[in-house]
Amino acid sequence: MPTIAHFDLPADDPERAKKFYTELFDWKIEKIPGPLDYYFIETTSLEGEPGVGGGMGLRGSPEQKITNFIEVTSVDEYCDRVKELGGMVLQPKMPVPGWGYLAVCMDTEENTFGLWEVDENAE
Repeated sequence: MPTIAHFDLPADDPERAKKFYTELFDWKIEKIPGPLDYYFIETTSLEGEPGVGGGMGLRGSPEQKITNFIEVTSVDEYCDRVKELGGMVLQPKMPVPGWGYLAVCMDTEENTFGLWEVDENAE
């Protein structure tokens, strides 16, 4: 069954956001190696078990908000289903090289969410 696999947190100032969330929730936030200004976020449950992972990068537009990504077997198939059920595909399928594919959608209540397909061969 598809479930939330990742959340993406946009930030105007990633270092400021890192300090805020680290101090508030004790999240582990580390910049990924390389030139991309993106951070991985590691969370844990109240019992200390691994929680949903996330990422943080620069906000792309003023209206960009936290987005939950649901892992699915096929972004293409689920984009078709979103449209069939009355939703909209806001960001069509795009590759995240070496990781997989994503798309951003809107449900019938105007909530945005992401679809995520793991594929290490994505280019």
